[in-house]
Amino acid sequence: MQKYTIAIHGGAGTILKSNMTAEKEAAYKSALSEALNSGTQILAEGGSALAAVEDAVRILEDCPLFNAGKGSVFTATGTHEMDASIMEGKTLQAGAVAQIEGVRNPISLARLIMEKSGHVFLSGNGALDFAKKMNCELRDKEWFYDEFRYQQWQKIKGTDSFQLDHAANKDHKFGTVGAVAMDVNGNIAAATSTGGMTNKRFGRVGDSPMIGAGTYANNATCAVSCTGSGEYFIRGVVAYDVSCLMEYKGLSLEAACNEVVHSRLLKIKGDGGLIAVDALGNIALPFNTEGMYRGWKKSDGTELIAIYG
Repeated sequence: MQKYTIAIHGGAGTILKSNMTAEKEAAYKSALSEALNSGTQILAEGGSALAAVEDAVRILEDCPLFNAGKGSVFTATGTHEMDASIMEGKTLQAGAVAQIEGVRNPISLARLIMEKSGHVFLSGNGALDFAKKMNCELRDKEWFYDEFRYQQWQKIKGTDSFQLDHAANKDHKFGTVGAVAMDVNGNIAAATSTGGMTNKRFGRVGDSPMIGAGTYANNATCAVSCTGSGEYFIRGVVAYDVSCLMEYKGLSLEAACNEVVHSRLLKIKGDGGLIAVDALGNIALPFNTEGMYRGWKKSDGTELIAIYG
């Protein structure tokens, strides 16, 4: 049997079972399962890792439980500025978008940027012009409105504060979504999408759309999608750092991921996690927070869906 593997995440942070209702926990697990099963079906039918990660992330973007696409948080001006990136490991092709508004699935726009624009990274109004040229599905502000997100924003609207998804003192969650996969041809890919920070100002962009910081894929090493306090992931060049430790120090996927998440990130006070897969189908899902919405599935039928540490 030809091997394939997929892993997904829906954000890391202070996710405690004591704060979760049975209904909400079931809803999160159901959404993760839907994304995982859809991506798995593409791989099982011989589809590419790139197609599988885009598909899984699209499903998570359409779920208001996660801070991406439909569930994106509000900016200081009451808009939704979304970021996404995608990369495949065979040719190191990549596409990314930042500060995009009105596009239903930013991850699909990121793939179009990779394949059709001649560039890697587009942002703002120019990215929207390109999205329209590519006939991306556009939605009005009502599509992106979520009452829970709106109430989060109301609590800090008009202040200099910002929040990583939802926060109360130490309690916060990074609702970024992502996927990594290895297909039957041994190619790997990664995709990440986010709505960023509640009440963010000045066109702030986090790590999610940055190739090497929040997303990276290279068949010679690994595919990585990150979730966490973006400023620290940018400064640590986290996704590429995992790849570098494998390429130049010869570390295994698990050892490289643990070194970055549990040592290097913590030294600069960065919190969050990542998911990663290598070209042999090995998986790592480390995080240094109380929990991370996560799941994986392999061609041998084994699978996992989990939330807490």
